[in-house]
Amino acid sequence: MTITLEDLRPAEGAVHKVKRVGRGRSSGRGKTSCRGHNGEGQRSGRSAKRGFEGGQMPGYRQMPKLKGFNNIHALNYAQINVGRIDALKLKEISLETLKEAGKAHPSAVGLRVLGSGEIKKAVTVKADHVTPSAKEKIEAAGGKVESGTRG
Repeated sequence: MTITLEDLRPAEGAVHKVKRVGRGRSSGRGKTSCRGHNGEGQRSGRSAKRGFEGGQMPGYRQMPKLKGFNNIHALNYAQINVGRIDALKLKEISLETLKEAGKAHPSAVGLRVLGSGEIKKAVTVKADHVTPSAKEKIEAAGGKVESGTRG
């Protein structure tokens, strides 16, 4: 047995009888057919423009204009200046050690070391990116730099 288009029927209870409006008080919709008494909405052919809120300032005009956009693919990098490394009592500076010390946000995926400040102690730095000035200062203090650990 093959099914043809003539055999197809909607599921039981899926099709409802359309409620006829404007057919008097006994229709279940009342005298005004759920349109109210007077005004724009009671007249035929009425269609409010998109976003119209009855004269109230519409929501899309209440909101400020957005500037720019949020990049959903942006990666969150922790940043630390060379001058801040001295204050940390760590022999090795990496993203994991900074997270444990509470100096990097838990959502950070990489570490960038910047060259502002001075460093006096020798440390090993494992970071995704180290600026040339930061690398120079760390190595001058007797430290070691391992950059480009991510990817």
